[in-house]
Amino acid sequence: MLLTSLKDTHLVVLPEMFTTGFTMNAEQASEISEGETLAWLQQWAKRINAAITGSVAVNENGNYYNRLYFVYPDGSFKTYDKKHLFTLANEHHTYDAGKERLIVEYLGWKICPLVCYDLRFPVWARNTEDYDALIYVANWPKIRTHAWDTLLKARAIENISYCIGVNRIGLDGNGYEYVGHSAVYNSLGELVSSEELETDLLQTVTLEKSHINKTRSHLKFLQDRDAFTLK
Repeated sequence: MLLTSLKDTHLVVLPEMFTTGFTMNAEQASEISEGETLAWLQQWAKRINAAITGSVAVNENGNYYNRLYFVYPDGSFKTYDKKHLFTLANEHHTYDAGKERLIVEYLGWKICPLVCYDLRFPVWARNTEDYDALIYVANWPKIRTHAWDTLLKARAIENISYCIGVNRIGLDGNGYEYVGHSAVYNSLGELVSSEELETDLLQTVTLEKSHINKTRSHLKFLQDRDAFTLK
């Protein structure tokens, strides 16, 4: 288990549907909302004294959700249901869309965790709460890797925040290939991870709150953002 090798880590980010891979077979792949995977996340969060986040397929009262869990080191948790369902794969015919965005407060940071296809919709990610970091967990295929890289960088720049993207690797049951390109960009859109990771190895990246504060004190672009209400 790779998690056992972690030291001095405060947050672990896992891909979208990390237990099954991206699947429309929700009846077989899903579990109850407070099921086995959540218990596993809580166990490991306590064991390594770090928060853990990632999404799984959930069955709640007969409705299916692509649900992200953000589990704190003490085992408490918050959830976010994927808002933008991937119509190209008919995800909207299988899962129900989430309606509310989640902002997590953790160790003095405000974090906005989102899921895969959400990356293509900048209005949903717009930084109206002055969050410090965006997280995208994903199953984003190799054929659209350029879009993945570009959009992660764009979300960081326009929201003057860190943007973290964690994507799966490997071949799925439908023959789609995934090459990861997991990466972290700072508020200037600069790559701060050592590379756009294409393996299943762990990579640890240090985020600096001073970087966010310095950028926003010099570049006051968020003060000029448009006013709107998310629905």
